[in-house]
This record gives sequence, structure tokens and C-alpha cells, in this order.
Amino acid sequence: MKEQKIQAVKGMADILPDNVEKHKLPPISLWHLLETIIRDLMQSYNYNEIRFPLLEDTALFSRSLGEVTDIVEKEMYTFMDGDSSVTLRPEGTASCVRSCIENGMIRNQQLQRLWYFGPMFRHEQPQYGRYRQFYQFGVEAFGLAGPDIDAEQIAMLATLWRKLGIGSSTIVEVNSLGSAADREAFKKDLVEYFVKYQDKLDEDSKKRLYKNPLRILDSKNQDLQELISGAPALTSYINQEDQQHFAAFLAQLELLEIPYRINPRLIRGLDYYNRTVFEWVTDKLGAQSAICAGGRYNGLTAQLGGPSTPAVGFAMGVERVLLLMQAHGVTAVNVLDGYLICAGDAATSKTLVLAEQIRALCPGFSLAINYDGSSFKSQFKKADKSGARLALVIGEDELANATITIKFLREARVQETILLKDIGEYCGRLSN
Repeated sequence: MKEQKIQAVKGMADILPDNVEKHKLPPISLWHLLETIIRDLMQSYNYNEIRFPLLEDTALFSRSLGEVTDIVEKEMYTFMDGDSSVTLRPEGTASCVRSCIENGMIRNQQLQRLWYFGPMFRHEQPQYGRYRQFYQFGVEAFGLAGPDIDAEQIAMLATLWRKLGIGSSTIVEVNSLGSAADREAFKKDLVEYFVKYQDKLDEDSKKRLYKNPLRILDSKNQDLQELISGAPALTSYINQEDQQHFAAFLAQLELLEIPYRINPRLIRGLDYYNRTVFEWVTDKLGAQSAICAGGRYNGLTAQLGGPSTPAVGFAMGVERVLLLMQAHGVTAVNVLDGYLICAGDAATSKTLVLAEQIRALCPGFSLAINYDGSSFKSQFKKADKSGARLALVIGEDELANATITIKFLREARVQETILLKDIGEYCGRLSN
């Protein structure tokens, strides 16, 4: 009896070396391009990388995200580990805060500018650009209370979109959530408003009505949009200090010449946000319009048992950004630098040794070799098919004289024979 084929878990996709028909995720080369640009950008903005575990204590997320959120109620991968309840991280901010508190990184208002990149997990219905194992790039800044750092993170993302080739189809929506006290007053009036139309609410909204009515404003149910548009607006409840913070933030965006839209219904889906919130959106990905979102969470460090510390950050959905790059025609190809061709028994017997010598002399030079003892002519065909820029040829004469012949496969240039020991310098000149 034939064994049943084992497939990937639903919503958890492979990331493959090349484009494969019907495969939904971009090839690894595009991921590498994105990761390289992010790493360089973070260095230019003086942010340091942090890495934290995939598994965390479940209480970390229930305390930080809020009990009445889709993530905590429906989407977390939670299980018992002995006597402890643990959860695969559904987002990065809570883990980053936990790590900073635990490792004493934000004592005495220490400044921390941190970034991370890695998989997150949410048990939701897989769809275009959204998976159960998905990747986030996130940034968190601690110890800075003013609006300048809020604006800097927007500027950082505007720069990232430009470097990725997607800036023309992105815009940032912004709002202010004010303080916790402001939102409590707003929630009271919001409940009074929605109670009058309770029969028109869907089941999720009815459940949230008394526990977290702001989440109703975030509903994607099209049947509720007219009702939501008539609800009170948070803007009129925000205190003067937070209004000034928001106005200064907008002034910085204008000085930076970054276009923005004020969206008074933008509340973000997580309970820890206050003051500035933002969301980068695009019209190129259908219903999945948001590619990056974040804001301030000044109370979260104290909420999780640490010192009270101002903080602001964001998280970017990597798969959605990659799909947007593809929609803009951005490509990245892994080009093979060289293909080693050995002719004659003596040279062929030393193929592996010669390849290791070349790799040692040419750091970063990608090299393929022939393993099946093919003829000289066949090896050249394979070299051409590989897409390599150069064929590196070592025959009996080259072996005897410690030389190597270099033939250009993609350019009309005369082949050259040089000393093998000089191959590193030669390849260095080619790359400049």
C-alpha cells in the first residue's frame, strides 16, 4: 500500500529558491533583497537587532494585547508545557518589551532602538498575503517621549518603500488615540450610541460592545460601515497635551514632505496603543490593503511589570510587502559568478580541491562545479545553462603551470589566462 504523501500544515508555506507554478510566495532571492535593504537601513538609522524566542508565557499576550481581541480570543497557538501555558508568538512588540524588562535594558529611562525580523503565528483563515505562519519586520524605540521619534519612524518607512520600489503606491494614515482616560470617556458614549442599534450589530460586535467597544470601529463588516460612520469620533475627546503632541507630529511629517491622511476611525486592533497610531496602506493588494502599522504604547512596559517608559514602534507584514514588490515588477535574481570546468584526468581528480582553493581566494564568489565526469564540451553546455557569468577552466596545461583560464559566458570579452593565486584579485576587479 502506497504511503500517503505528507504536506505542509495549512497556512504554513515553503519559501522556495525559484518561482514555482502555483506557488504563492515570492522566491527566496526577493526575500534576500528585502532583508539586505532592511539590514542596511536599520544600520543607517542606528537601530540594533534583537532576537527573542518563538515561545512565550501565554500571560504575556493576554495581558498586553487585551482579552477581547481576535488574536487572544481566536488566533493564538496555545498549549500546555508541563504545568505552564505557552504560546507561539503572534506578534513581536510584547516579546520585545518582555525582553527589555527582563534584561534590564530600560532601567532609568535608558534609550533603546531595536529591530527584529522573524516568523509569527496566528490561527486564522489563510488568504492572499496572510498566512498562519507569517513573517514580520518590526521596530521598537524606548525612552523617547516626544513626537520626533514618531515622525522618524514614518520617515524610515517612507525611505524603505522607496528603496524597495513600492513608494508610489503607499500612503500613511494617521490618528491619535489620546490617553487611557480619554478613551474611557469615549467608550462610555460609544456604548450608549451602539446600544441604540444593538439589533443591527453582528455577533462579534455584540460581544465587544461592553468589553471593548472601540474594536467595533475596527470592524471590516461592510454592513456595519454606515452605522460606524455615525458613531461619536474619538478626536473630540482627546486632551490638549495629546492634541499638541499629534499636531507636532503632523508638523514634522509636513517638514519631511511625507504625504499622509488623517483617519479618525483608525484605532489599531491591540489594547496597548495610545497617542500616535499609523497604518501604511496600498491599493495594489485588494482587501489586504495594510502592509505596516504601529504607534505609541507608553503604558505597556509598566503593564508588564517594568518601569514606566515611553515607547513607539511598528510591524510590517513581510509577505504583503513582497507581493507588492512583485506587483511593481521588482525582481531579484541570484546570479552565479563562476562554473569550474576541469579537463583531463589529473585536473578532474582535483576538482573539489581546486574549487576549495578558488573559494578561499575569492570570498563571496559563488561557484558551481561538475560532479559527473562529463566531457569538456558537455561541461561548457552545463556552464552556459547554469547562468554563470564566467567559465573557469583548468586543463592539463593550467594544472602544470598553476594557472586558470577565464572565459566570459555573457559578455563579448577576450578570455584570459592568469595565475591561480591571482584569482582573488582578478575577481575583485570584476566586481568593482
